[in-house]
Amino acid sequence: MTCPPTPSIPIQRKDVFSMRVGMLTSGGDCQALNATMRGVAKSLYKMFEDVEIIGFEDGYKGLIYADYHMLKSSDFSGILTKGGTILGTSRQPFKLMRVPDEFGLDKVEAMKHTYKKLRLECLVVLGGNGSQKTANLLREEGLNIVSLPKTIDNDLWGTDMTFGFHSAVEIATNAIDCIHTTAASHGRVFIVEVMGHKVGWLTLYAGLAGGADIILLPEIPYDVDMVVNAIKERTRQGKRFSILAVAEGAISKEDAALSKKELKEKKKTQVVFPSVAYEIGAMITERTGQEVRVTVPGHTQRGGEPCPFDRVLSTRLGAEAANLIREKKYGYMVAVKGDEITSVPLQEVAGRLKTIDPESAIIKEAKRVGISFGD
Repeated sequence: MTCPPTPSIPIQRKDVFSMRVGMLTSGGDCQALNATMRGVAKSLYKMFEDVEIIGFEDGYKGLIYADYHMLKSSDFSGILTKGGTILGTSRQPFKLMRVPDEFGLDKVEAMKHTYKKLRLECLVVLGGNGSQKTANLLREEGLNIVSLPKTIDNDLWGTDMTFGFHSAVEIATNAIDCIHTTAASHGRVFIVEVMGHKVGWLTLYAGLAGGADIILLPEIPYDVDMVVNAIKERTRQGKRFSILAVAEGAISKEDAALSKKELKEKKKTQVVFPSVAYEIGAMITERTGQEVRVTVPGHTQRGGEPCPFDRVLSTRLGAEAANLIREKKYGYMVAVKGDEITSVPLQEVAGRLKTIDPESAIIKEAKRVGISFGD
């Protein structure tokens, strides 16, 4: 194995500094990554007389190829409201972590090499599902890991809430709010496609907050006839428009009943649509004759400033991550349970999704106010 280059930061004797911590942000970006790192750093500076924080560039890629720099206290000033991540990020698929890179480099061994060469006490990982799996892999390899729950999808198992979620809800809700006026003016059906391939928390919350008439989620396969019936019922009631909030991973009952192989074969024979929203829109037009327009907020849902809720949540999560480091409680992800900040073992989090239960109270309550889920 070819090891990463020798780190450029001078390595002191381990007893010179009371704490040396690595930090990285991995996977898709979202609001409040900077706010969370700030929470960790400010707490560490308060807890330890001497502390060094080393930031890895572009997520696990920086750990693999020893691309990093020393972060100063001033780097964490003025970033509470700043979107994105000051460290940069990248997607490093978990399924490829054990596969050597194009030069034959063993990525796992390279990460361990960088960690040990820098004499890190702990590595702080801010990431979503794939990132948590890699964090757990490093834990299994003997590294001290503390992770934080980052994703706009709110789909991490073991925590009630992830940072970035509420900020994304605000953006998706605003998109639906803006659609209302043009939908009412033109008397059309509008579909707003919200991010969420496997889970629909973001679509559900934005749909409820934005007053969507129909909400389609990956967890509740839809029947297009039920969707059309809901639209026709609104027309019968004298309502000139309908708004659908559709998760990008929404799936029909027919497709949900197929195996992955069968679904792949079926799609080879179908008209190719840009996304599920356009496919649903075409079916609605065919069955009702109504004009359908599709709006895709896309990556705007990940961008911009974190909302006040996320700023508070991130600060609390960051403070608890620092506390875990102080207590040398490694191998855990900081989590939210009710109104309390706690932690859960990484091995319990890795590889598990928090999906919406179709029989949950929030779904039943949404149906009581007349929202259709196409089922």
